[in-house]
Amino acid sequence: MHKNATDAAATGRLAAIYVYPVKSTRRAPLETSVVEPQGLRMDRRWMLVDPDGKFVSQRITPKLALIQAAAQPDGLHAQAPGQEDLFVRLPDGQARASVDVWGDIVSAAVADDEAHAWFSRFLDVECRLVFLDDPASRPVEAGYGRPGDVVSFADSFPALLISEASLEALNERLAEPVPMHRFRPNLVVSGVEAFAEDGWERVRIGEVDFLVVKPCARCVVTTIDQEKGASSGKEPMQTLNTFRRGADGKVRFGQNLVPLHPGTVRRGDVVAPTLRR
Repeated sequence: MHKNATDAAATGRLAAIYVYPVKSTRRAPLETSVVEPQGLRMDRRWMLVDPDGKFVSQRITPKLALIQAAAQPDGLHAQAPGQEDLFVRLPDGQARASVDVWGDIVSAAVADDEAHAWFSRFLDVECRLVFLDDPASRPVEAGYGRPGDVVSFADSFPALLISEASLEALNERLAEPVPMHRFRPNLVVSGVEAFAEDGWERVRIGEVDFLVVKPCARCVVTTIDQEKGASSGKEPMQTLNTFRRGADGKVRFGQNLVPLHPGTVRRGDVVAPTLRR
């Protein structure tokens, strides 16, 4: 590894691990996670789609933030306010649908009618639940990563990393601080300087090496209160726009990662980056 990886000032710790078993639903904190080619195990392998097959997200349906989903070996357990708990068995793949994630058309296994009805009733929108039974079927965003790199139903890349110091730097500029959950990371790092991750080329976390491939462009989801499932106004996007906006007009916060090999990460693991040259 590049000599900068051992620089004490650049070495941190893995402070938190999150997965989102159903895309755009509530976070699920973990103490440890297996990292697979497409991302953390069972992260965004399930997804809700509208009648046209397009993914449903908090951008349009903020109540998704109130759904707590837990992936299990044989299916999915879901909870939501005012609803009876739901268990969905892994679909057998006989019923299939072509679904659209940011223009990527992917074949997915369709869950049962009870699941569709449960989510549609709570969200008050017609939707279906689908499962990505072939996690190697969707490539990462073109032009990034390596040939053969894949992603689940996440927006574009297998994992998202943000440092605690970056959030602190943002919160110093806000009248009311926002929690890390607004940014929906997979990996949260402590012990590094604010926006240090912007200068990383690679990073080793525990036993897994990742490529740091692209800054994460932020959207209206950051303005949704994840505890209430509703918009909180214009912040933090309004403030981020004043100091994190690129020449292309996109606001960036956090870094997208692609794992170089499978392995396991654990909360408390050493985070050792290699700096960009």
